[in-house]
Amino acid sequence: MMRAAEVLYSRLKSGLALERAPWSGQLGDSQWPQAAVLVTLTDTDRPEVLLGRRANHLPMHPGEVAFPGGKRENVDATPWDTALREAEEEVGIAASVVAPLGELPPLITRTGFEVLPCIAGVPAGLHLAVDPGEFDSVFYQPLEAFADAGVFRVEPMFDGQRERMVPHYALGTDNIWGVTAAILAQLANVAYDAGLDLKRDWKVTP
Repeated sequence: MMRAAEVLYSRLKSGLALERAPWSGQLGDSQWPQAAVLVTLTDTDRPEVLLGRRANHLPMHPGEVAFPGGKRENVDATPWDTALREAEEEVGIAASVVAPLGELPPLITRTGFEVLPCIAGVPAGLHLAVDPGEFDSVFYQPLEAFADAGVFRVEPMFDGQRERMVPHYALGTDNIWGVTAAILAQLANVAYDAGLDLKRDWKVTP
């Protein structure tokens, strides 16, 4: 493992909880439908995060940048079970190569899901088997890029009912926004003390 990855992993382990607690309640009991995503960081000299561009035929969030992940199912005892199962199904990352580092607090999305981000280290150079039913493409981006305030902004969005503050990252031709951007900003704040202000509490309201 590269020294930079060791330092980053250590910082994340210190700054994040790693409870691996069971999902709360029975499936369907929660106020919000529950989901989990796997946020992987490569063990390289510039640790990179894996992201995907959602397939354009999907009914929800087509073409948007997202992490591997999905909804809780009956077979999932914990959010990690959900995140690992979905990551293997969607991009072919086996649970055996994943080293858990921590968890971010759950975020409530504008579509009414409670999403728990599971943060993990993975070896560089993994062979990925991308499900075209889920992602049109996947790509890696150095995590440090998301600590740059110059590519980060928070803007108001009105959905016909109320206004909410929504984070965005402008990286190349991609506009990474919403819950994905919020997770990346929170992670950059822990990893690099980036000081990015999301301007609202994602743990409380969609």
